[in-house]
Amino acid sequence: MKCYVKDYPRPQFVRNNWENLNGIWSFSFDDENCGEQQKWFEHFPGEKTIRVPFTYETKLSGIQEETRHDAVWYRRTVQVDGARLKNQRYVIHFEGSDFLTKLWVNGQYVGCHRGGYARFSFDLTDLVRDGENELTVKVEDSFDMQQPRGKQRWIEENFGCWYVQTTGIWKTVWTEYVPKARLECVKMTPDLKSHSLKLEYEVLAPESMWDGDLLLEAVVSFGGVTVNRILSAVMSGHMKTEIDLFIKRGAGMEWALKTWSPEQPDLYDVEFRLLREGEVLDEVGSYFAMREIRIDGPNVLLNGKPLYQKLILDQGYWKDSHLTPPHEEALIEDIDKIQALGYNGLRKHQKIEDERFLYWCDVKGMLVWSEAPAAYQFTDYAVLEFVSEWMEIVKQNYNHPCIITWTPFNESWGIGQVKTERPEQHFTEAVYHLTKSMDPFRPVIVNDGWEHTVSDIITLHDYEEAGEILKKRYVECRDDIFANKVYHCSHKAALADGYEYQGQPVIISEYGGIAFNNDDAGWGYGNKVNTKEEFVRRFDEITTAVKEIPYVCGFCYTQVSDVQQEINGLMDMDRNFKVETEVIKEINERKTGFWRSYM
Repeated sequence: MKCYVKDYPRPQFVRNNWENLNGIWSFSFDDENCGEQQKWFEHFPGEKTIRVPFTYETKLSGIQEETRHDAVWYRRTVQVDGARLKNQRYVIHFEGSDFLTKLWVNGQYVGCHRGGYARFSFDLTDLVRDGENELTVKVEDSFDMQQPRGKQRWIEENFGCWYVQTTGIWKTVWTEYVPKARLECVKMTPDLKSHSLKLEYEVLAPESMWDGDLLLEAVVSFGGVTVNRILSAVMSGHMKTEIDLFIKRGAGMEWALKTWSPEQPDLYDVEFRLLREGEVLDEVGSYFAMREIRIDGPNVLLNGKPLYQKLILDQGYWKDSHLTPPHEEALIEDIDKIQALGYNGLRKHQKIEDERFLYWCDVKGMLVWSEAPAAYQFTDYAVLEFVSEWMEIVKQNYNHPCIITWTPFNESWGIGQVKTERPEQHFTEAVYHLTKSMDPFRPVIVNDGWEHTVSDIITLHDYEEAGEILKKRYVECRDDIFANKVYHCSHKAALADGYEYQGQPVIISEYGGIAFNNDDAGWGYGNKVNTKEEFVRRFDEITTAVKEIPYVCGFCYTQVSDVQQEINGLMDMDRNFKVETEVIKEINERKTGFWRSYM
């Protein structure tokens, strides 16, 4: 891709003038929460140092202390070129900081952001000066079960499938110089039927420039060959247009459209330029794919063809850095190894991953389910926090073609009475429709595993060990499962009360979780196995059973790698395979008697 820049944190919206602020920062715990009163943003205590973006709980941070600290502070200096500020703005971006982040520059308060998983930014232009400037950050976190926390524990020790908390900055921090008149964002929607890309722009410009002379140019290319370009007048801060993507080949009138799929992940480059009187005011590099994902009765269609999804649950944890990838190569390695196991997609579980991961999924053709980190109590506060952050996430990652499904809820976490209680049902319906209002094209699952309300796909979790029992349950009891007469797993109903099965596609979106016997340390689902032969036999039986359920159009195996006390990965936390990849791949890709023709 033309726009690819190694380690660049926002790979679908690339500018050249940026600085990565990852590295050593001064750091301090504030257990008495007295830092603001004592004005640490003016006189930082400087007790420790930390390596950003790794949290203090991790080894790579240089601290590695897992004790809870609800307030932490960071400080570093940055060099600002004052000459640039005459015509440019100076902006700082936080890719992820959990949970309440406050920023001061040179002792002056800038602002705050709530939420742990979405990108947020501050314009620092009016507070910085030529030369050295001081950034001070305070992050407040807690064990509050009302805030979206995903797999982070809310008690002092790990338990079940919840792990060490993540406190503070855990994704890249970076700055960039941006033009005063600039493109703020672009929403790109492919339309296969019309062979066009629909564009929705947000433009920021000084009031003096809104005189009718602003133009926005979009140039699309494929493989270095220009496909088309458009030039649109910018009459307001928000505008829509579209660009045709017909490609003429040879001497005849033959047209071809490149589409994206796991087998052929073709991507188009696009360059955006904001112009005024022939001058380029802003230039942004990006990319997109022409692909369509939609529901047709019991099938999920990709580019108009039935798609069988062979997914694996991916929690995105590393031994020495927890939720933060140790480097970009680690993200690439995970995708390559997942593909080597014969999977065509993954369910990113309870985490909004580094956007570079989504970039590489786009490039390599890896399907992604994007799942929201859950809260664990249902209150007005929890509703407001969740909705605000979830919609930020949907907007931020909308353009990535690899994302084919949004999953805002999982296993009734945070909506524990959704089966019977209308307020919780209303909440899930509202989130479904809000998501659809921003993205009417992708399927939305509510809620993954059981007790669905309004949901484009019905997903079931079942950790049955015996393949024969697993298959029999879903073949013989199909109608009773969807009528809530038989609970499919964990004594949970497929649908919440008052909702009916509408013929949606069905996917077994969690199963497996096989762990090797390890002297009773750690856990997996069901009985542990002692040998590779036992593992392969069980993996084969349950995977084949799922594939032989005639109305099921996909599965998701638990999971990619071990995570702390949960040792049921196909790899350990060092990313070593427990079983040979070719063995797992053969089972995943083997066709069976019931497996549909499109497999």
